[in-house]
Parts: sequence; C-alpha cells; structure tokens
Amino acid sequence: MVKYAIDCEMVASGNRSILARVSVVNEYGGVILDEYAKPTAPVTDYRSCVSGVKRRDLENASDFSAVQRKVLALINGSILIGHSLHFDLDALQLTHPEHNRRDLAKYEPFKRLNNGQPPSLQFLAKRYLGRNIQVDKHDSVEDAKACMDIYLQVSSQWR
Repeated sequence: MVKYAIDCEMVASGNRSILARVSVVNEYGGVILDEYAKPTAPVTDYRSCVSGVKRRDLENASDFSAVQRKVLALINGSILIGHSLHFDLDALQLTHPEHNRRDLAKYEPFKRLNNGQPPSLQFLAKRYLGRNIQVDKHDSVEDAKACMDIYLQVSSQWR
C-alpha cells in the first residue's frame, strides 16, 4: 500500500484554526504536494512566528476546495502518516480510515518515552533521526519528511 506523510500549517480565524498550507511527501522523501490554501474565513492571526505563513503567501493561494480535492485524491486508499493527524484532517475537512492512519503522537511506544503523554514531533525527530526541526518556525515539508522518516524506522514493529 502507498504511504504518504502529511503536515499542515494553520492560521487563526478568531478562536479557530484554519488551513493555510499542506504538504504531502512519499516514503522516499519526495514532495508530492506543497500548496497554500486560500483562507475560508478572515484571518485574525497568521501565527507567522510559529507557522512561517505570511499574508503574502496566501494572496495567490489556491481555493480551499481545490487543495482539499488534491489531497483527497492523493491519500485515498493510502497509509497516512503524521503527528496528531486529527488536526490536519480537521483543517482539511477530510476523514481517513483509522486503520490506515499512523499517528506518531498516538503510538504507545513513543508515548511511553514521555510519561504516557504524546511526545512532540521535535522530540521524536531528535531522538530517532538526530535531526533538529522546528528550530526557527514550523515548515510543513520538513515536518512531513520527519514524520515519514520516523515512521520508516519503526514501521516493522508498528501495531
């Protein structure tokens, strides 16, 4: 079965998070999709210091529904890998079968490393890959690649 890792960056609209950018990578580290999405509501905070997203990034962004369709066409029938996948899927207004999800934040052996709590992606990348990520701000391509690389290290034991 095809494997994809996904990560999204969000902006704020009031107290809600809405999609700003989505990145999908394959198991070889290739970027399959990296696209900004036009906000579906007025943006009240770009969260640039965390998300890396700026107003200008969204000025010529694709319509949300077009981005959503592209992502759905890609991930349909695949193993989907990510960290706290429910946030990304909620932002995309998509679902994915639970049995085809590989959520690093929910993986019990990883949680045991953090007193039963979901470990951060930053922690997992350092521990399993020796890689420092999210040093300045988040980057959805970097985060999706880290998710895939971490998953590939433990995939033979994944239950």
